[in-house]
Amino acid sequence: MVVGAGPAGLSLALQLAEGGAQVELIDASERFSRQFRGDALMPSGLEALARMGLLPLLEHLPQRPLEGWSVWLERQRLFQVAEPLGSLHPCRLVPQQSLLEALLERALRYPTLRWRPGQAVRRLLRCDGHISGVELSNGEALQADLVIGCDGRGSLLRQQAGIPLRHSGSSLELLWFALPGPIPSDCVWGFQTLVAGGRIGSACLNALGDLQLAWLLEPQDSAESLTPQEWAERLAALAPEPLAHLLQERGERLSAPVRFKVQVGMAERWQQPGLLLLGDAAHPMSPVRAQGINLALRDSLVAAELLLERSSDLDGAAQAIEQRRRAEVRQMQQLQQAEARQGHWLGHQRILRKGLIRGRAITGPLAQRVWTNRQGPLRDGRWNALAGANLQP
Repeated sequence: MVVGAGPAGLSLALQLAEGGAQVELIDASERFSRQFRGDALMPSGLEALARMGLLPLLEHLPQRPLEGWSVWLERQRLFQVAEPLGSLHPCRLVPQQSLLEALLERALRYPTLRWRPGQAVRRLLRCDGHISGVELSNGEALQADLVIGCDGRGSLLRQQAGIPLRHSGSSLELLWFALPGPIPSDCVWGFQTLVAGGRIGSACLNALGDLQLAWLLEPQDSAESLTPQEWAERLAALAPEPLAHLLQERGERLSAPVRFKVQVGMAERWQQPGLLLLGDAAHPMSPVRAQGINLALRDSLVAAELLLERSSDLDGAAQAIEQRRRAEVRQMQQLQQAEARQGHWLGHQRILRKGLIRGRAITGPLAQRVWTNRQGPLRDGRWNALAGANLQP
């Protein structure tokens, strides 16, 4: 039984059904539409999809390659780097809703999969100290040999199982905004990190061509109620031209902010008898380099392989899955935290920012080289984390 039809849950249910296993897939929502789902597939996520045999599926979905990455200080470019940064494939932007719908369509071809949309889980069921299933919000009890929790960072199943989440790093809060397209091609290139006046934000065209923006809240910030135009002016103060002008000109069309609390952590255990946690339920990630969706896909690949291989000992398989996946997840969280710390430090060092910009003929290439050298694992994953897995050029 898989609870949660996000990237981890859906891709896992599909692989298990393909392998002939009986699978119940449960999700509290009936639709996949939700604003600001992660849609950046890094080479690590593409590698997982390739191993699942699902890479051709992407060719039929709306998408676009990410052009590259740039860092802007006080509205002036320090450096920019074009994709694919030494990887075999560039980062690809695919609407997560489209990906999930395609995965579900494929999964429903298999008679061994039962899809239960719009059915929330109320609690875990236990028998002789072993988790034996779930009770739905309508009171229906469902039995299962193994309950797999893919129900996100606020996982009810993790809480019901009494598994603590060990937080790492300080929590952050982001505001997400969207500005409907079309967006002129000269306004934004790739993913732009914007640091100015002690504030940090970002700008990027999403897979559908809308402009997605982020604003990092400081601890002292109050929950101000600003108009779209007022938020657009604040974002414009971080942005270079002609993006700043576009924000000011179209400010009234900016979406209301969606608040997102970033809590990075790791479940003390990913499993106990009858239960396995995967994806954000086991290890909530920060948004840095879109690790959430990519690690979820890698979790599900390893989980499917081991669960199908060891179907007679599912608890043993769950333990092996945790052992195989923990090291990569821990490394990615450490790298994310290092990136976030550096960005926060730079955002609060005005004299340093000014110096970097004044000397950017020298500091720009140096900063670019240092930044690029750090990106390898965040893009490609931990070496040999997927034993034998590799995308071919």
